[in-house]
Amino acid sequence: MRFARLVLMFIASLPAFAAVAATPPADPSQVLRGAVDEVLGIVYSGKTQTQPFSILVRPVLEKNFSFDLITRRAVGPGWRQFTPEQQAKTIALFAELVIRTYADRFEAGAQPGITYAAPVELSPSKRELPTTIDYAGKKYSVTYRMELVADQWRVADVIIEGVSMIKNYRDQFDPMFQRGGAAEIIRLLQEKLAQVPVVK
Repeated sequence: MRFARLVLMFIASLPAFAAVAATPPADPSQVLRGAVDEVLGIVYSGKTQTQPFSILVRPVLEKNFSFDLITRRAVGPGWRQFTPEQQAKTIALFAELVIRTYADRFEAGAQPGITYAAPVELSPSKRELPTTIDYAGKKYSVTYRMELVADQWRVADVIIEGVSMIKNYRDQFDPMFQRGGAAEIIRLLQEKLAQVPVVK
């Protein structure tokens, strides 16, 4: 009898649990705006920074970018030939390069203005979010491609002035992979990192 009551209590709890599990993911536009606002709040806080921007914005970018997905697509079909250790190292190096390059774009001065256009639905799990950045008297077109990854909207590519970040790196990685496989791509990333300063 006691066991039957426990079973009934468990069954009664299922609808509530299912409701929680079925909660839809946040709107991708809200995710992007929140991430951008958080980064701008860090960079243009007016406070004296004791750490480089790349370190300060890293947690925000790691939370909102799918670096493993971006890296895999930037490498292309050759990714399957990487060992697990090489894959992990490539993702870490590529993420560091993207974060440093991203942080390097910020300069002291007026905060850039950002205009968000209507999102474009590519599929139920993919969106394109076009934005226009107004900075130093010039306007730049930046489109974020976002995808649902483990039920969370993440940035899966960035298109700046019509140039896809993934395609840009794929064009660089393809000949390197043909020349020396995973080791050559890792060497290229290390070389590029050595050329990108850690900006405060």
